[in-house]
Amino acid sequence: MRRRRGGLLRVAATTAVVAGTAGAVSHHQQSKYDAQNQAAYDEQQADQQSQQQAADMQSMQAQLDAMQQSQQPAAAAAPAAAPAGNDMMAQLEQLSQLKNAGVLDDAEFAAAKAKLLGI
Repeated sequence: MRRRRGGLLRVAATTAVVAGTAGAVSHHQQSKYDAQNQAAYDEQQADQQSQQQAADMQSMQAQLDAMQQSQQPAAAAAPAAAPAGNDMMAQLEQLSQLKNAGVLDDAEFAAAKAKLLGI
């Protein structure tokens, strides 16, 4: 009967290789899942930010419409009188702040300004 050398050592080495490979595969899978979760989170954050910007834009548009409607009766009552300079300047300043904050792009700013000025 022939006796094998290093039987216990061979089993321990094989176990170490298998455990190391399993650990590497597990780490790779965990990294993959973490990347997928991060991508989903980033997409969710972008969607929320987009929705918030849309809500802000709608709110500002509603405010702008309300301001313009409040000016129309005054303009009808006194057609010869120019619109109040301070009020219009405040509205233009507010539009400028919205543009600088990134809520309005150039086209939206130009359209709102033209609407405000009655152009």
